Amino acid sequence: MFEKRPLNPVRQAVLEDGILQGYEAVLERAVSQAHGQSGHVATLVIDGTHGTDFQALLRRLIPYAEKQGFRFAAADTYGYLKSGTELRNHFRRNITDNRAFGYVAEGSIEEYFVSDARERFAAYAAEVSESAAEPTLFVVFGPGALWLCDGRCDASMYLDVSREYQEKAHKQGLLNFGFAWNADAVEAYKIAYFVEWPLLEAYRKERLEAFDLYVDMNDPDRPVLLTIRDLLAVIRDIARYPLRVKPFMMPGVWGGQYMKRLADLPEDMVNCAWNFEPIAPENSLLVTYEGRVAEIPFLLVMAYAHLEMMGARNVRLFGDYFPVRFDYLDTMDGDNLSCQVHPKQPFIRERFNEFMEQQESYYVMEKQGDAKIYLGLTEGCAPEALREAAERSQVTGEPIAFTDYVQEWASEKGSLYLIPTGTVHCSGKDNFVLEISATTWWFTFKIYDYARKDLDGKPRPLNIDYAFENIDFSRTAEWVRKNLIPGPKLLGTQGSNEEYVLGEREDLLFYVNRIHLNDRWEDATGDEFVMLNLVEGESVRIVSLEDEAAYAEFRYAESYIIPASFGAYAIVNLGEGPCKLIKAGVSKSWNISLVDADE
Repeated sequence: MFEKRPLNPVRQAVLEDGILQGYEAVLERAVSQAHGQSGHVATLVIDGTHGTDFQALLRRLIPYAEKQGFRFAAADTYGYLKSGTELRNHFRRNITDNRAFGYVAEGSIEEYFVSDARERFAAYAAEVSESAAEPTLFVVFGPGALWLCDGRCDASMYLDVSREYQEKAHKQGLLNFGFAWNADAVEAYKIAYFVEWPLLEAYRKERLEAFDLYVDMNDPDRPVLLTIRDLLAVIRDIARYPLRVKPFMMPGVWGGQYMKRLADLPEDMVNCAWNFEPIAPENSLLVTYEGRVAEIPFLLVMAYAHLEMMGARNVRLFGDYFPVRFDYLDTMDGDNLSCQVHPKQPFIRERFNEFMEQQESYYVMEKQGDAKIYLGLTEGCAPEALREAAERSQVTGEPIAFTDYVQEWASEKGSLYLIPTGTVHCSGKDNFVLEISATTWWFTFKIYDYARKDLDGKPRPLNIDYAFENIDFSRTAEWVRKNLIPGPKLLGTQGSNEEYVLGEREDLLFYVNRIHLNDRWEDATGDEFVMLNLVEGESVRIVSLEDEAAYAEFRYAESYIIPASFGAYAIVNLGEGPCKLIKAGVSKSWNISLVDADE
């Protein structure tokens, strides 16, 4: 069975306090640490990610503190924020009027706060101290709490949740941090992506080591506590061994049923369109130590162990940004994706302030019937005719014969279809596709979407103007056949095992190989991360050639990252029949530093 909650064990690090679970452990540690550092008034900072259930902790903290003999006083960061209207005006350039896209914010968390926030807070804190006639626990809580008190506290904790948790909360009505209203969940997600996450996740990365405690609040009924010292030890440990992120699965209007059956997803989930595994900003990792489990955002692993994860060359090229992603597109018993194109690097940088263009490829793992892949344009496609048809359909709601303009190809199991930016494409219905691509968000410019509505009943936004600024009209059928549908080329053999190059181009930062495994294949990272996915077969083991105790096992459709620091390893077939693995990483020929470009 497909593992939905893969655990990554802490192998070598010895944690001083370990992983602690439950509110009693959290409260005892926080209050005792704050009280032990101060006299009459003990200041406890409870900072954290927006969307975290701060109230769940506070409801338990107040009676606990009182039982310990404390008077309770509190201040929250929300009272020092700009108003919702002021925040909308302040971030107007980032929010934009476009329903889907904004401009990635740069700056710091203090942009959320009124100009004299720290001064006002300091005055209130002084009042609390002066009026305290008995031992007092002064709690400062909310996102940005450590910034608000300028680091002056006796103990501090950071409450964290995953992006998956936040995205689900937005769909259930969570407003953006500091905002008084959102038009709908689509706008809430857009503001989170272009404003909230760039600023608040940067704050978390910059300030994390200043905290005493880290609390995983993904299950508000059962928090998980680590000291910051132990958290960093966990991160540096798991970054030296093969690891797998927690899959993040979402339904979509075109979604299919294959992943839903494979992963035994809930019956009331209408379909599973996407499975992100891994997309570094979206996923988290489940780590286990002495039988206890904590969930940590993958971004934190990259922030504090990017050299171990990626290797020196990739860090020079991408900084701490993990550049390659795997995700699934499931249209089995579903529908076509929208006819779309992705923007090129200058466009995505200028218009959206995004780090990386969305280069892609489709590897067909499964298909049924006469499934199709749509890639490139027909030989007779005229730009003005395609635009007129798309715009007419958008106005009238009438479908068009889009294959008059977009080239149709038979979907072949085991084939790879390369999709450099500017190439019109989409996966047709009845495919189960492993998408290997550059790590970025959904900068998908929809040209045509079959006049259908989204799962929320609203029309899906098209982006025809943006699309036509990026379409490469020279990529027609014959050019695509020669350049974007490569056949496998034998790279090497070991006994009866083989490795093939499936796809590599100068305009794609990633390579895609495939290993045909009968028994055992030996390889080495060469100080570069390697990504593996078992696309055929039952199960395999990755084992270090230097330490047989360092291994991981995984099954069909599961993905693993082998960190650059892992070194020499073997892949061992554990199944009864042969198997195949996709192997991907950063192309050796890629030498464009996006870090330099950012500067």
